[in-house]
Amino acid sequence: MQSPLAVVDLETTGGQPAWDRVTEIGVIEVDGFEVSSEWSTLVNPGAAIPAPIQALTGITNEMVAAAPSFAELASGLYERLAGRVFVAHNARFDYGFLRHEFERAGIKFFAKTLCTVRLSRRLYPEHASHSLDRLIARHGIACRARHRALPDADAVWQFLRIAAREHGEEILAVAARQVAREPALPPHLDRALIDAIPEAPGVYLLYGEAGTPLYVGMSRSMRSRVMQHFSSSTAWAREVRRIDWQRTVGELGALLREAKLVKELQPAYNRRESVDVHHGRVAAALARLKAVEWPHAGPLGIVERDREREAAEMHVVDRWCYLGAASCDAELAGLLERGRAARFDYDHYRILSRHLARKGVRTVKLASPCTVN
Repeated sequence: MQSPLAVVDLETTGGQPAWDRVTEIGVIEVDGFEVSSEWSTLVNPGAAIPAPIQALTGITNEMVAAAPSFAELASGLYERLAGRVFVAHNARFDYGFLRHEFERAGIKFFAKTLCTVRLSRRLYPEHASHSLDRLIARHGIACRARHRALPDADAVWQFLRIAAREHGEEILAVAARQVAREPALPPHLDRALIDAIPEAPGVYLLYGEAGTPLYVGMSRSMRSRVMQHFSSSTAWAREVRRIDWQRTVGELGALLREAKLVKELQPAYNRRESVDVHHGRVAAALARLKAVEWPHAGPLGIVERDREREAAEMHVVDRWCYLGAASCDAELAGLLERGRAARFDYDHYRILSRHLARKGVRTVKLASPCTVN
């Protein structure tokens, strides 16, 4: 890999580039596959850092109070990154944040990117997880301060050197070129919209002119799935003007939310059935339920966890009615109360029955059963 590299890591106030801000930047400049410079700085985000983020990174409001703003750093950082391949773990996150920050400072920033998550997947496909924590543990990488910008960037640089040693620099270079290839987006679609989408479970919504819903989809890796629409020969993908997304804790939540949004928005390019056919499916499902009755005395909670974010939510179901998802006791109580007016939905039934048939699904018996209308 003879191209000049900038191995970058950011710490931020949250996960949304549109409104969260950068709190720390770390950059390792690499020339001829040797480090030529290391640089880092705290950044005053102009907003309070949430307590959970302070606990995760160790960066406090007091630490950034006297730090320069991004606008003050923008010109020098732009020169530092210019002409270099932008390398980061989950590069779209860091790249998307920097593009937003540069745009606020009145600078248009574009760079070729190399994502080491994708590179690790290609070089080490036998492993299921390619998070930075897993790479650090798997390859014996030394990281002197996890969730700080320069140490995390250094961990990424160590991974590149390990990959070069284990596979050879030529194979590494070929793999890097392959994972860096990305489909061309429609010229009217801002690349930052794609950059902001996480590689995580959730639903995404593609809109056309005048906000017309074109497509609703779900995936365990939203960004990759959205990019597939633009890499395929799907003609309608060129009509996309806006992309929204909603992250979920897991795949079940994404499937249930997708089914709900398709019914509500009726997007033009989702496979839709006529009302008569839909009613026929519901009638058939209700008939089958006489044989497959609700096997519980009351409502059931289906637990989903996101270990990476240490998040969890409970999907509440009663008599095959989906009441919603709760992340705390108050939300759970509200769902159970409102559940008395729940209605049967065939698509929810199909998703829930398949999920509950899997092995290892964690469930919790709940009180206060509802009445199905």
